[in-house]
Amino acid sequence: MDLIDFVVFLVVFTVFFTASFVVLRRRRGVERETTPQRQPTLAGKLAKTRQALGESLRSVFSRSALDAAFWERLEEALVGADVGVTASQSIVGRVRDSAPEDPVAARQLLVGEVRRILAGRDRELQLVGNPAIVLVVGVNGTGKTTSIAKLASRLRATDHQPILGAADTFRAAADTQLRTWAERVGVEVVSGQQGTDPAAVAFDTLAAARARKRDVAIIDTAGRLQNKKNLMAELGKIRRVLERDGDEIGEVLLVLDATAGQNGLTQARVFTETAGVTGIVLSKLDGTARGGIVIAVEQELGVPVKFIGVGEAIDDLIPFDPDAFVDALLADV
Repeated sequence: MDLIDFVVFLVVFTVFFTASFVVLRRRRGVERETTPQRQPTLAGKLAKTRQALGESLRSVFSRSALDAAFWERLEEALVGADVGVTASQSIVGRVRDSAPEDPVAARQLLVGEVRRILAGRDRELQLVGNPAIVLVVGVNGTGKTTSIAKLASRLRATDHQPILGAADTFRAAADTQLRTWAERVGVEVVSGQQGTDPAAVAFDTLAAARARKRDVAIIDTAGRLQNKKNLMAELGKIRRVLERDGDEIGEVLLVLDATAGQNGLTQARVFTETAGVTGIVLSKLDGTARGGIVIAVEQELGVPVKFIGVGEAIDDLIPFDPDAFVDALLADV
């Protein structure tokens, strides 16, 4: 092979090798893009509750006899998961009255009883009218603002065009916090000066929704709980203003902090009684070992849990699926 042939061979080889390398990299890149990322399961998101409740229940169901100690320890395990004393006693009573033959049968009855409690509720987000109105209430610090942003993100992903109303005008940081989240989600915010009448901001949000062709108006309200009378007056005025021209409030969502456990139920009762709550958003469920609060909320408040917060990411607000929830907590018990 003379020098010219060698040079030609070298050039051809280099071009072929380079082209092959580029094609291979592109193929690997496509594989990475098209291969679905493995998402954490609900069981993984509820790991703290799953571990704590699972260990307690496994200890209970490992007993050989359905004696008084068995039923007492079963109730204690449920109370420890924040199912609540009343709900726990009711659940254990029903399981015991069914006269299971052994701990295996008792476990099956327990799962069935929890499913029964959570079954039959309307958990769909009610978007009534155009624009639909969603009023969000709850104590400050429960994750109310972040839950609103995550809800707006979910709505955008399903071809809705939400607009947010910053009607919490008494807290200086409320408007800033809501706007920061809104920018991340890509939605607009209507607000007023600090101390502005919250009902006026709610009205302006509804008007802006109509003018800008937005089909959902989500109204953030003040999280003060100074006393029941003031809360009722403020929320009552907001409702009257929003419904003045024949519009209907499709949803009143109460945001509860799951980590507060039973302590949050007292506050929740006040909002439920005064605001006409139609659904619960249970935030921070991934951060507590007491996920049984879901059962207590529905038993004691009689209001469906519609969404649960299971992380800090924008898509970590998910519709509550009772069957998936029960499976996540009790499947391995």
